[in-house]
Amino acid sequence: MTDEARQSAVERAWRELVDTARRTAAEGLVVGTSGNVSVRVGDLILVTPSGVPYDRLTPQDTVAVDLDGRQVLGDLRPTSELPLHLAVHRRTDALAVVHTHAVHATAVSTLVPELPPVHYMTAALGGPVRVAAYALYGTEELARNMLHALRDRTACLLQNHGTVTYGATLSEAYDRTAQLEWMCRLWLTASSVPGRTPTLLSEPQLAEAARRLHTYGQPPA
Repeated sequence: MTDEARQSAVERAWRELVDTARRTAAEGLVVGTSGNVSVRVGDLILVTPSGVPYDRLTPQDTVAVDLDGRQVLGDLRPTSELPLHLAVHRRTDALAVVHTHAVHATAVSTLVPELPPVHYMTAALGGPVRVAAYALYGTEELARNMLHALRDRTACLLQNHGTVTYGATLSEAYDRTAQLEWMCRLWLTASSVPGRTPTLLSEPQLAEAARRLHTYGQPPA
């Protein structure tokens, strides 16, 4: 890739990253400057900066680090959750990561060790979504706990904290975040009915859904 092509790719990725970060705020998945987003361009990881409102971000605010966490673009400090993002990019095939403090998902993280499979979209995330053990935000311990919960999954909950999802694109990572929050809300709603217990899907039912979801959508052009 030429320097010009690389710069163009970084500019496009930064615009999409900022749009995604703003969407998490607009759709109520974060409050203020909580949560963060990253996207990979070659050997660069673009990340939201620490403590800056998303609506103030401009192309001149681009922040990028390498896979060792060394800052290579920008003057603003990277998100405090950089260890979390780097862990996902190093240990999975992720090209994009979204971390939020979504209300229903965070509530579920305080109640159970994994989100019960109340809907077939559980299969789209690799299976029942686990809860990573609590650790202080921004720490390597939190990153390790998250990776443990992400085994064979594309999403997890962080106990008393929020959500992490990843995907091949920012759009895919965001959609998984939104789907996870919706399923958490669904389970909380169903389980709050006095005297009733939600029906859960079995492993064979989830496997059947996973096979069907594999061919969901339009065929490649």
